[in-house]
Amino acid sequence: MKRFLKIYLDKPELAGAALLAILIIVFQLKSSGVLLSFENIRGIMGLLPEMALVAIGVTVLMICGEFDLSVGSVFALMPMSMAVMLNDGIPFSVALLLGLVLSAFIGLINGYITLQFSIPSFITTLGMLFMARSLTIVISGGFPPLLPDDLPTWLFTDYIWPGAILRMSFLWFALIAVLAAAFLSLTNFGNWIRAVGGFNEAAASMGIPVRRVKIVCFMLCSMLAGFAGLLQVLRLGSPLPSIGEGLELQAVAAAVIGGTALAGGIGTVFGAIIGTLLIRTIDNGLVLSRVDANWFKFAIGMLTMFAVIANAWMGKMSRKIKVEAHK
Repeated sequence: MKRFLKIYLDKPELAGAALLAILIIVFQLKSSGVLLSFENIRGIMGLLPEMALVAIGVTVLMICGEFDLSVGSVFALMPMSMAVMLNDGIPFSVALLLGLVLSAFIGLINGYITLQFSIPSFITTLGMLFMARSLTIVISGGFPPLLPDDLPTWLFTDYIWPGAILRMSFLWFALIAVLAAAFLSLTNFGNWIRAVGGFNEAAASMGIPVRRVKIVCFMLCSMLAGFAGLLQVLRLGSPLPSIGEGLELQAVAAAVIGGTALAGGIGTVFGAIIGTLLIRTIDNGLVLSRVDANWFKFAIGMLTMFAVIANAWMGKMSRKIKVEAHK
């Protein structure tokens, strides 16, 4: 039992992976084999990068001990601002760069206000959620602008080759996921992120630039949300002002389900991906099993609560084991 607890505490995302495997088997049987069919997996893999990139950004920020509830609005604002710039004749590469800068600036504002005025990031980013969503609607003029026909969608959302199971967006997601995982695990800055999230005061006393670390994480989170929104808009072919609504809560749920601690200091990119896959599998599996779609949010809520309770219980067991080991 103690061996199992140690493995879980070292790799909390493994519990999510085990649950994912169980759900795949259940939904595969309930859907008469449709879940793992080529066309269905193709559809899931087409949607996965958009939510997973947001979940990765939210996970990194949560490891740092903060939250961002504005990612769903940034998800819509960044591609909408790009669409407006493109219609004004600005080249795609320049519009993309300016869109990412806008996303980073929103993250900078979130981080600065949170740290400068000692406001909980939950409140700061809740305000930004409404502000960014309002800006999205205002700059759209109430109607989604048309995208130019000559956009390089092949680089972002087209299938890798005709009949392939993966889109180019999956390659972008895989590259960013690998870089983010390496960033967290193999760099001093990644260690600083965990230290700031787990032991804020101790990290500051050790000379770690706590404010800078947190602001960088806020900016990274917003940039990933904006880029993910661009992927969805290029896939859909229209920058709808309503995209991303509720995405911030699903991203937090994916992070928690994947083993990220609400108190900070613990979490992995792999866990965020597992959490996202669980949510997408539940969503898709319920539809294929002909279960009322209204049960989707119930299932995600229950799974999130279970993950939080399990993490808290495992934490208590870990401390108990350590106390017994010192006796």
